[in-house]
Amino acid sequence: MGRHHWKKIWVGSAGNMVEWFDWFVYASFATYFAGAFFPSGNPTAQLMNTAGIFAVGFFMRPVGGWLLGRVGDRKGRKAALTLTVTLMSASAVLIAVAPTYAVAGYGGALVLLVARLLQGLSVGGEYAASATYLTEASDPKRRGFASSFQYVSMTAGQIVGLGLQIVLQRTMSDDALHSYGWRIPFVVGALGAAVVFYLRRNMLETEVYEEDTSHAGERGTLRALWQHRREAFLVIALTMGGTVAYYTYTTYLTKYLSNSAGLSKETATLVSFTALIVFACLQPLAGALSDRIGRRPLLITFAVGSTFLTVPIMTLLRHVDGYWQALGLALLALVVVTGYTSINACVKAELFPTGVRALGVALPYAIANALFGGTAEYVALWFKKGGAESGFYWYVAACAAVSLVVYVTMRETKDLDLARVKAAQGAGDGSAESTVTTAS
Repeated sequence: MGRHHWKKIWVGSAGNMVEWFDWFVYASFATYFAGAFFPSGNPTAQLMNTAGIFAVGFFMRPVGGWLLGRVGDRKGRKAALTLTVTLMSASAVLIAVAPTYAVAGYGGALVLLVARLLQGLSVGGEYAASATYLTEASDPKRRGFASSFQYVSMTAGQIVGLGLQIVLQRTMSDDALHSYGWRIPFVVGALGAAVVFYLRRNMLETEVYEEDTSHAGERGTLRALWQHRREAFLVIALTMGGTVAYYTYTTYLTKYLSNSAGLSKETATLVSFTALIVFACLQPLAGALSDRIGRRPLLITFAVGSTFLTVPIMTLLRHVDGYWQALGLALLALVVVTGYTSINACVKAELFPTGVRALGVALPYAIANALFGGTAEYVALWFKKGGAESGFYWYVAACAAVSLVVYVTMRETKDLDLARVKAAQGAGDGSAESTVTTAS
């Protein structure tokens, strides 16, 4: 792969890293800044208020998926990617400079809320914009490899956020972190977003988009998406199992190892940190493999593994007594999940014609992510609170089983000519030869 393609991969995926860094540090540093924005006296109430503002971001993701998906299809992939990183930078700056309750009363909480609304919009559109760009801009024979960097960058954002948290915890006192140290990661996020903004201003539009001849008035509209509703529902179904598994073994894993398995927070954090590094390295390898053998074999392998191994893995993780046991099981789980994460971006993009591709990926994915991925941790804690924690294991397995049915019945998308998918526009029944739908 030439230098030109590597540059496209870097520019297309760099925003994801900053996006997920910001998303992660809000959740992980909430314990330090919750008291800054709400009245003192009840730490639990402070955390609940902060968590409520965090949840608002998930509700905004479908809105961001619709809005920025529309921009991507009507104004171009470059325009959407530039807008997402602008929103991203604004949200980080707002949190970094937000006044405390002592200075502005609930005004600080209002600034925090606005920042989360912007962040939700940005996250909702960034995934689809970068997935579409990476898929369209890459060599047709290397689309799986190129799009795998979607999750490399997402995971890298979590790794950097986790690493910064470890550094700050070891170099600053607890009082300093509560006082002003929690602002540092948001300053870092804003600076990172500014760098990505500069890179994206100079990026080139994809040839597939520039050569698209579909009617401009229909691009990026819900009406046009409705003509490809089978593909839209397909995206929701194939995302369901993957996003639940991904959130379970990444964002929730540290809490699970600490609260349920009884490992120290330091050990649980180290397990997640190490596992995520290995996981990120696996993505390009699996993506390249899909370019050789197809997307469906990897998706089916993930779904079968997740359906039948989730309950045993989670049960064993609950009873681990050290770092190496926990790391081994976490890596086994993430190897299985790689079958989905490494190629899901290109599979979704390959389903839609150019004129509705960004919206077709963005809106269904954001809905599925909000319903299943974003709620994974809450569902897990709900089962735990109800004294039936193993019920969550079966829930994850069931979601994977639903996606397995979709993977088995869908057609292969590896050799699809993205430019030819436009022949399906206006057909309404997805019957064009180059359109990928579920098999009859």
